[in-house]
Amino acid sequence: MKNSAGRQNASSAVSRRQLVKYAGVGATFVAASPLAVAAPAAAASGEERGRGGGSHRRAWRAGDHHVHSEYSGEFDTSTTPPTFHKGADAVYPIVTNAIMAKHFGLSWAMCTDHGGPTHSKVNLELAYPDLLRSRALVPEVLQFWGMEFDAPALDHHTLMIPHHSDEARQLFELESRFAKYDAFPTDPGRNTEAKMVEFLKTAKDMRHKPLVIAHHASRSATGLGVWGQDTPREFRNGNNAAPDVYVGFEGAPGHQAGPLLGRARGGYGSHPTYGGFDQMTARVGGLWDALLGEGRRWWITATSDSHVHWTRGGSDFWPGEYSKTHVYARQDYADIMDGLRNGRIWVGTGDLVTGLDLTVSGRHGGAAMGETLVLGHRDRDRVDIEIRFRPQRGENANGDRPQVRRVDLIVGQVTGPGSDLDADTNPTTKVVARFGPGDWHRRGHEQVIRHTLRDVGSDLYVRVRGTSTDEAEPLADGLESPWDDLWFYSNPVFVEVR
Repeated sequence: MKNSAGRQNASSAVSRRQLVKYAGVGATFVAASPLAVAAPAAAASGEERGRGGGSHRRAWRAGDHHVHSEYSGEFDTSTTPPTFHKGADAVYPIVTNAIMAKHFGLSWAMCTDHGGPTHSKVNLELAYPDLLRSRALVPEVLQFWGMEFDAPALDHHTLMIPHHSDEARQLFELESRFAKYDAFPTDPGRNTEAKMVEFLKTAKDMRHKPLVIAHHASRSATGLGVWGQDTPREFRNGNNAAPDVYVGFEGAPGHQAGPLLGRARGGYGSHPTYGGFDQMTARVGGLWDALLGEGRRWWITATSDSHVHWTRGGSDFWPGEYSKTHVYARQDYADIMDGLRNGRIWVGTGDLVTGLDLTVSGRHGGAAMGETLVLGHRDRDRVDIEIRFRPQRGENANGDRPQVRRVDLIVGQVTGPGSDLDADTNPTTKVVARFGPGDWHRRGHEQVIRHTLRDVGSDLYVRVRGTSTDEAEPLADGLESPWDDLWFYSNPVFVEVR
């Protein structure tokens, strides 16, 4: 585990100016009428500026698909039906989250409130009208509808509903039929893996296909590879049932501000995160690589899981303040969902970089994140890899100017599905090259790295990560400030040899 600096040093990493600024902003936005609040302008991402950035052309657009509002409340089950009370677990109105998302440069966000007995009705009758008002008040941020789904037999998941005229009714149908805690009285028959698979198959057959992404997947793990509520078998069975719906898990969970108040990063109290990332992602050759090695299109994201800001006693950053999920898409609901569904995603913390591109090329074409490069027999002698990243040019939300110290190129073989549904390693996955500042060159506002793979004889995938630290591999997290431990990860590019 990393050397713990303790609460005093962790807190001192955030300047008094920043603390006062965000505590004041948050309090003002909660207390004021939304109509009276003048929201600060969102900063367009560097990558968006560099590519022209219009809403009708694809660019890297940062977002957050795991944000809680005051509708993550509590239920009084002494009454029939249960009585809902707002603000028990998360405290901010939906529009407050949207304003803060805009403030921290997000182009899209999603309200994902907890369920409970008859919560489907709360979503339909109370929360959804507030979402519509928030969309009108903060139109610069695309605000998806959905929830933090109480997945049968599993921990929480994002359930993202496509934007359409009947989106509220679609969520109501799925939540009321399948969320394990929605029934009143409680129905134990809902909390089974078979029910989860039934839910995914139902979602897959809908005209408007939702997306399902696992939250804090190994938060209940008690050791490295000692899985808790979520298991490799369940991920495989779910992905088999609905491969275009059940598409990934959070690589970097929320609650990243915990160490600033002496709490475990991410809320991972039984076994820690590594550089802020879940062990399923951070361990080279671990579960994520095992799934990719089967050829699964299984992606990672990064979220805030915002409930209560750390300056008000919570463990959270605002949406976009620390973690971002960047999707290559138009500023359009459908295209952002398409990017999430198809892996046009990279993730980062602390705005260490504001743009990242990974391309893999042969003689007759190339592919980017989420895509597949097909090599003919005569093209196997070389595959060219280009990594481009855009460093932070100004200050991040903590007032820092973080620097990239290293970028790693990671390659694993794709061997197809195996017979062991519990497998959680891919021994073929390796860091094949490490690059420092002397290994990249500047082109405009970007830094460029090039590398060549020789004699590619089998199917594989390529992914990259980078860090502000000098850790060869991300170490188990203690109470160091999250602002001193920044990482970014790409999603993979696949290479298919014919």
